[in-house]
Amino acid sequence: MAELRGVGIGLGIAQGPVARMADPLPAPADAPSEITAEEETARAREAVAAVARELETRGSEAGGAAKEVLEAQAMMAEDPSLETEIDSRVANGKTAEWAVFDAFATFRDALTAMGGYLGERAADLDDVAQRVIARLQGVAAPGVPEPGHPFILVAKDLAPADTALLDLSQVLALVTTEGGPTSHTAILAREKSIVAIVGAAGAKDLVEGETVIVDAAAGVVTTDPSDDERERASRRAADREEAASAPITPGALADGTAVPLLANLGSPDGAADAVKLGAEGVGLFRTEFLFLSASQAPTVEQQREAYTKLLAAFPGKKVVVRTLDAGADKPLPFLNDAHEENPALGLRGLRALRASEDILREQLTALAEADAATSADLWVMAPMVSTVEETEYFVALAKEYAIKTAGVMVEVPSSALLADHILARADFASIGTNDLTQYTLAADRLLGSVSSFQDPWHPAVLRLVREVGAAGRSTGKPVGICGEAAADPLLAVVLVGLGATSLSMAPTALADVRATLLKYTFDDAQRVAEAALTATDAASARANAQAIVSH
Repeated sequence: MAELRGVGIGLGIAQGPVARMADPLPAPADAPSEITAEEETARAREAVAAVARELETRGSEAGGAAKEVLEAQAMMAEDPSLETEIDSRVANGKTAEWAVFDAFATFRDALTAMGGYLGERAADLDDVAQRVIARLQGVAAPGVPEPGHPFILVAKDLAPADTALLDLSQVLALVTTEGGPTSHTAILAREKSIVAIVGAAGAKDLVEGETVIVDAAAGVVTTDPSDDERERASRRAADREEAASAPITPGALADGTAVPLLANLGSPDGAADAVKLGAEGVGLFRTEFLFLSASQAPTVEQQREAYTKLLAAFPGKKVVVRTLDAGADKPLPFLNDAHEENPALGLRGLRALRASEDILREQLTALAEADAATSADLWVMAPMVSTVEETEYFVALAKEYAIKTAGVMVEVPSSALLADHILARADFASIGTNDLTQYTLAADRLLGSVSSFQDPWHPAVLRLVREVGAAGRSTGKPVGICGEAAADPLLAVVLVGLGATSLSMAPTALADVRATLLKYTFDDAQRVAEAALTATDAASARANAQAIVSH
């Protein structure tokens, strides 16, 4: 028996035989073309266009986040700069196959060098190149195996086009040797509730057909498990299914302390499913979907339509909307596309919005109009707030547009340490644990190479959460959690013990968290939190908390 570690996506557990993804196509030969440059150019353009249309079709079939991902891939395929690079290689006598391979590789290397969000997109570009080359060669593109029985899929990384249309009656779990928690593989696995572990480098040695247990909650792949281990895994899987099918009730602790369980959403399209899964409202609505694929800012009318659709899905419920969080590693030509040496510490979030205040004012206008047209309880918050002055600026501006409840995201240590002053001025705070962990431990959350540092269980992060929770109690202001930490059931108990008054997460995690909270009183939650705080590292904090709840 051996344990292979990676980054778990979701909280599920599965077991079964391994089926490995086929190896990528070999690089085409760098041989001179035997036809004219015009003919090679036509071949390349036909193949690129065909692959782009195929990706769009797959996206339409899959829907949801997969649709956005695959449409983005199609746009990558037809990027004018890439077309120019391919044409220049063909003009030098290269075949269409080699020209596509070399041009895409150049772009991939450039993305990889950028790191962060753009670095994670390099794998998507590789997939497009493989599909185009396969079409040019008249062979099938590498894809998901079909062994004829349910299996654990093991791959270097999984292309969005394959992840989007996985047959979940056959794929029991997914394990990749590369990729981080924000790769498209991870994003789509989370949305589709696929048991998954990414970045498990040791999985490269897994053998076709061998039985493994994939424990996403622990981030561990167990090889050659014993009968007892397999039985325990089966019981855990059954317990999760039972919890998921239990009647949906409002989030609460065993003593009746209310802990509203809210959904993180990236577009209005996910609202109906969130309600079905028991979301009591929205704790984080990301507005970036309106902006990231646009060459210019969406109009007030376009924004109002989207916000109205969202708010209408939650009549009488709290809906927390985050204003545009872009810039730096997600540059927008109409906001801030200037190169920055260290984008994680650059002009992003509220800083970027203040530099282009007209965009912020238009967003607040659209939100206020959508609020007036619906009955939801709209709360609006600013991202990446790091000072008291920024808090005063945003709250004053929001009130100018008749936003009744205006708050801030706590994502950097400075705002956590000044939480008492910030909450004296804001109506609420919402802790983004992903970024708070990143900035506390100085480890880019988008880089797989430092993913081991990206653990919200770290006592330094928990102490900052405690600061905000204490400030919330002293000022009588709500403190929510809207980072991935809230989706970890045991950590959810800790966060409530530290002062969180609501938890927001991917809708698929709601059932697990709801069931876990019902096992503990508020006094229990405080004891578990204190145990975690006494640790000196993330693993010890988790172990300390587990020890308390196990007795």
